[in-house]
Amino acid sequence: MSETKKCKVEACKRPYRAKGYCTVHYNKWRRGEMPTKARYKTCGEENCRKAIFKFGICEPHYTAWIASKKGVAQAPAAAPAEAAPEAPAAPAPESTPQA
Repeated sequence: MSETKKCKVEACKRPYRAKGYCTVHYNKWRRGEMPTKARYKTCGEENCRKAIFKFGICEPHYTAWIASKKGVAQAPAAAPAEAAPEAPAAPAPESTPQA
């Protein structure tokens, strides 16, 4: 007698397909919908299940993080540049007519 393998999800009696899952659970695993073990390492941000891009976070979170770092570093440098046009212009030196 040959015993067929069963899906490793508790209470599932469908036959094994791949990675220990039946067809239904295998497809969920491929889409990243299995709560037990993700197909790939996921983003460290709360409620984000996207694949890691850099530094343990997904690409959208990484891009936002980099933008926030650039915004903080440039804010003090941008403030004096904005104030310069608002300052009153110095009076132009009067030229003496040459005779």
